[in-house]
Amino acid sequence: MFEKIALVGIGLIGSSLARVIRREGLARHIAIATRSASTLKRAEELGLGDSYTTDAKEAVRDADLVIVSVPVGSSGEVAAEIAPALKKGAILTDVGSTKASVIAQMQPHVPEGVHFIPGHPLAGTEKSGPDAGFADLFENRWCIFTPLPGTDPAALETLSEFWRRCGSNIDTMDPQHHDMTLAIVSHLPHIIAYNIVGTADDLEAVTKSEVIKYSASGFRDFTRLAASDPTMWRDVCLHNKDAILEMLARFSEDLASLQRAIRWGDGEKLFDLFTRTRAIRRSIIEAGQDIDVPDFGRQAVEHPAKS
Repeated sequence: MFEKIALVGIGLIGSSLARVIRREGLARHIAIATRSASTLKRAEELGLGDSYTTDAKEAVRDADLVIVSVPVGSSGEVAAEIAPALKKGAILTDVGSTKASVIAQMQPHVPEGVHFIPGHPLAGTEKSGPDAGFADLFENRWCIFTPLPGTDPAALETLSEFWRRCGSNIDTMDPQHHDMTLAIVSHLPHIIAYNIVGTADDLEAVTKSEVIKYSASGFRDFTRLAASDPTMWRDVCLHNKDAILEMLARFSEDLASLQRAIRWGDGEKLFDLFTRTRAIRRSIIEAGQDIDVPDFGRQAVEHPAKS
């Protein structure tokens, strides 16, 4: 699809993109840029690209597609750095989990003639770095675009087709709507996970050894979310503050209602809530966004059957 794709940032998302671009033959040349020399060296050892540099301007020069895969708080700084080297007609996109903030940071630096199309692939794991990526990460996952007014339809379709070939389903949203939606389906669950794992660690009555020993219960599932990249999630909280605070307020109200039901022994209310939420889990499986096997599929993923 492209002569040259530049990946600015080579963590989980960037390295997964490099792998699927190579597998599907989506570019003749993959240029990789990252500020960390050690990370760049590891990307080269893994053979993720065709050229490697710590100079993002050099990576994006003559690139037809530039994908910025950095923590959202760094988006504006990266856009300012690469802007002078972006060629006319190039598509510039990102993978950030917040969109209004990223647009506000990046758009002022985008040169005329460059197609800036903010994006967000809803895919990931708790792992990070170039070793964490895999080519199937985006398979049957959603990639959401929040195109700006005046976006060139042909450029949007080209970028959409790129993500389809990476395995993704495509949708578009208003940036504010995206941020509110992601606040409840992604950001709030991670915040709750970080908080509950921190609470368990702080409790003097529960030793760390007991937390680990009994983590086969629901606590283990919280620890997976709470193991996600701290820099990324710090930036998400700071750059989607309003939507996250609104969802936290709603969650707190619902939690208070649940607390009252437990306190007053309202079994009917508890049963109704648990029945309703169980149905949500089933609908997620039916939508193909998870698998309905024992242990949430961990055994299948971590211990695949030998051929």
